[in-house]
Amino acid sequence: MVTSSQGSERRARHSDLRRGKHRTEEPGENFARGFDALGELALAGVQVSARATDLATGKVLFSVDDHVVMPTASIGKVLLLVEVASRLAGDSSESFTVLDRAPRDAVGDSGIWQHMQSPSLPLADLAALIGATSDNLATNVLIRHVGLEAVRSRTEALGLTRTALLDLVRDHRGPDDAPQLSIGSAKELTWLFASLARGEIVSPEVSQRVVGWLSLNADLSMVASAFGLDPLAHRTPDHNVLLMNKTGTDGGVRSEVGVLRGPRASVSYAVSMYYADTMISSRLAVLDGMRQVGLDLLEYVH
Repeated sequence: MVTSSQGSERRARHSDLRRGKHRTEEPGENFARGFDALGELALAGVQVSARATDLATGKVLFSVDDHVVMPTASIGKVLLLVEVASRLAGDSSESFTVLDRAPRDAVGDSGIWQHMQSPSLPLADLAALIGATSDNLATNVLIRHVGLEAVRSRTEALGLTRTALLDLVRDHRGPDDAPQLSIGSAKELTWLFASLARGEIVSPEVSQRVVGWLSLNADLSMVASAFGLDPLAHRTPDHNVLLMNKTGTDGGVRSEVGVLRGPRASVSYAVSMYYADTMISSRLAVLDGMRQVGLDLLEYVH
């Protein structure tokens, strides 16, 4: 139950968001379109968290509740990719280690390996499938190979305290399972992707390998829908725009983190939405809000 005073406080907070309360005041920076869209969503009851930083200077371009821990669905798979890339560093033969899928790894939804005949694939190919299609089956096989504890240790070593891969991918989550596949804060996620882009996660070799996998991502349905890129082929600049991103989708969850490079500037960004996915109109409103943020980012870098 929300009291009258609580409702007033909430309305005031959301009104501040619509006015761009968290927006930086530097001349020439205008993220009003995205802020208005996020404000409308917040007023409609969507939990919103977002952040963008200039890749060259580290300056915060905008932030909205960027410290809040949000469910991020498949974005936590990036932490698995970091651990896998770390194990491949300096030993190219490890890339050809062949892993078998087992019945206990089976899971539906995203990915194409479940639709392929091959029961075994090289480790590096599984990582590429995760980067390209967020492949759930490949994720579970790799988690079984490296272990969730190793991923957690790697996450802690990176200094991340509000971002984590919590579990295997599951078709159904029971009371004894983690409530989410992964969680994260926009602040930490923008730092992680900016550091990957600069070659600072573990080593330049590890960072470059992870960036290569993520550059295959075919999901440009959220923030990146504003960038005008070919979702199936954008590993090289297109109209001087280059993208690396990872998305997360679950019931009531839409989340994206990425690095967008343009001729004028480059940015690291993260946008997460948590909402009641009861009507298609609610989902479409969330996706449109994320696209509005994307339009502002494109204008900034281009």
